[in-house]
Amino acid sequence: MRSGSRNTFLAFVRKEFYHISRDTRTMMILLLMPLIQIILFGFAITTEVKNSKIAIYDPSVDIATRQITERLNASEYFNITQYLSNPAEISKVFQEGKAHLIVVFGERFNETLLHTGKVQIQLIADATDPNTAASLTHYASAIIGDYQQTLLEQNSIPYQITPEIKLLYNPQMKGAYNFVPGVLGMILMLICAMMTSIAIVREKETGTMEVLLVSPMKPLLILLAKAIPYFVLSCINLGTILLLAVYVLGVPVAGSLFWLILVSMLFIFVSLSLGLLISTLTKTQIAAMLVSGMSFMIPVILLSGMIYPVENMPDILQWLSHIVPAKWYIFAVKDLMIKGAGVASVFNEIAILSTMAIVILAVSLKKFKDRLE
Repeated sequence: MRSGSRNTFLAFVRKEFYHISRDTRTMMILLLMPLIQIILFGFAITTEVKNSKIAIYDPSVDIATRQITERLNASEYFNITQYLSNPAEISKVFQEGKAHLIVVFGERFNETLLHTGKVQIQLIADATDPNTAASLTHYASAIIGDYQQTLLEQNSIPYQITPEIKLLYNPQMKGAYNFVPGVLGMILMLICAMMTSIAIVREKETGTMEVLLVSPMKPLLILLAKAIPYFVLSCINLGTILLLAVYVLGVPVAGSLFWLILVSMLFIFVSLSLGLLISTLTKTQIAAMLVSGMSFMIPVILLSGMIYPVENMPDILQWLSHIVPAKWYIFAVKDLMIKGAGVASVFNEIAILSTMAIVILAVSLKKFKDRLE
């Protein structure tokens, strides 16, 4: 290559570097996105179950039950959140999401063990997530077995402590019970948010948005007109997924169908608001797709509890998961659809989604009006 050609080539390379460096969004995609992905995938994707919330029902409160409880609490797998005073509280604790596993001791536990040499401990698990339930019961059984071995070494008596496992809400351990709520949240989020943002940006990109804005209709009505078709399509998707879940996958709607649909419509509204917000921040369809992919796909899959339990993640990722709307929707769907809980059990999720909808919509409309001005 001649000297003149080489200089020209290097000049073009420098120009391209300058062009890329001046584009902040491109630089963030090229340099920041890989860092975010490796951190999220490295810490969020784990099959380990740690610090899971468990509750204890111990009517005996003797030396044996205290020692087993201390061993469970000392384990990295469990975190005892409360002690129950009545067996009737068990169902309420699960429906309110305060525990994933409840350890139930019998009355006169230590006395029965010393006199008969045999005793049972009931392990009641929330099996809406079959993998987590299986792991928790396995870890608890191993800790109980270790305590039994300690007694054998100390007393040379073959005491037998048998864990009795009971799986609530999903005794057949079907995976569909876990992934149906997650898939429902992901599909509604993508259809509403991603498609809405692209549809509005397409109008800007082709220059037809200005034509719409000079029409007699107000901007808010124009945006609603763009959003309503996606709302209807999302409602159709909601109905289709529920029908397939019930009649093909065998996942029951154990709770109120009315509240399930109402919460789903609220989540659809949140997703539409997010799509509107992205449309005010981007100028092209490609940019809208990239922002939607980074903002929705990865967080929904990794941080919503759709696949990986949130409580197993580092504290910073657990905090970030609070701002993912799909997390609260998936929790609400599991409670209403799988556990058969009442609306009071999902009041917290409804309140959070409602607040998100109001805030996101207000910011979106403000940004949209600023751009019009």
